[in-house]
Amino acid sequence: MDKVKQIGIHGFRRLHDMKIDMKPLMVMIGANGAGKTSLLDAVYLLSSSASGNINRTLNDMGGIRDLITRGYTGDVVLSASMRVAGYEPLEYSLCVQPKGQTYAISNEILSQKRHGFAEPFKHIESNFDDIRYFDIESSKMTKPEWDFNFMESSLSQVPKMFKQPENLRKTLETVTQYHVLDVGKRAPVKLPQQMKPVELPGADGEDLVSFLYYLRESNRNRYDAIEDTLKSAFPGFEYLSFPPVAAGMLTMTWKEKQFNTPLFMHQMSEGTLRFIWLIALLQSPGLSTVTMIDEPEVSLHPELLLILSDLLREASVRTQIIVATHSDRLIRFLEPGEIFVMDIDEDGCTKGQWADAFDIDEWLHDYSLDEIWRLGRMGGRS
Repeated sequence: MDKVKQIGIHGFRRLHDMKIDMKPLMVMIGANGAGKTSLLDAVYLLSSSASGNINRTLNDMGGIRDLITRGYTGDVVLSASMRVAGYEPLEYSLCVQPKGQTYAISNEILSQKRHGFAEPFKHIESNFDDIRYFDIESSKMTKPEWDFNFMESSLSQVPKMFKQPENLRKTLETVTQYHVLDVGKRAPVKLPQQMKPVELPGADGEDLVSFLYYLRESNRNRYDAIEDTLKSAFPGFEYLSFPPVAAGMLTMTWKEKQFNTPLFMHQMSEGTLRFIWLIALLQSPGLSTVTMIDEPEVSLHPELLLILSDLLREASVRTQIIVATHSDRLIRFLEPGEIFVMDIDEDGCTKGQWADAFDIDEWLHDYSLDEIWRLGRMGGRS
């Protein structure tokens, strides 16, 4: 799997100038307003540009003017570097600027360094309405001959036959973002679900039952790993069942050793539902290249956070995981190289650093990582 090597964000809310060397697992900590959610949103906007949805995503975020760093009049610039086996990394940059009541893509470049050449090879080079991409047949930069949408990125519209741009596009467009699971009375996770093959439990848990049932029938080992995790977390747990409630519709029940009658979805606690959903998500064979999770600790008992940290680490072998958290208990079970600390500098902008770059080795002899964080030895506090 090709992985994202570096992400750059410039002029996006408090993230005025950030470059982050990515790791398999990135757990962000920092005070409220330090930029954790903004970083998730910036990566999601970059993903939307690759999937041809930048217009819709910008509208959902309030428009480009609401995203620009306060007091800054330049472009919002998002960039990504992706490792390519056997070759130099792909380097992608997208610049978006206000234009009247809307926006314009002022610059977009996809390039790649080559051994023996001073200048990088360019797959895409676009400036406003001057769109150019490298055409394999003519071996030169050429303009598109198709109906081009100037409100969307060139990357999202390059013909799929061009391998390198397509690899990067597929990597970025499949970035998934998960917020705190809704567990209200009429939440999708509590309703009967259609029996169908799915590879993810859904951002709102709308496919959790379908996913678990399909996984049980198609990948028993991975399903058993989910039930084993639940048994470790809840000693009284016995098994899950999927009784039909209508033609082609299933619900899910939770059986405990102490009771003959199982619990239905709407009877489970908020923490139990959210934990099942997180386990299902992290065990999913359909995880995208990058998976972003906002505050996974909500409603979870502190003792479950050790299990959650192990699940995050295990899943990070199959997907790059970016997590935003306020939980010091979760930090206790992580390594310094898995934690990205975010603070606000004297100009009111976000700065970030991996925790293993701080001088905390001696402190780790006497304190746990969460205690070091609370003591302010690695920033990330208000």
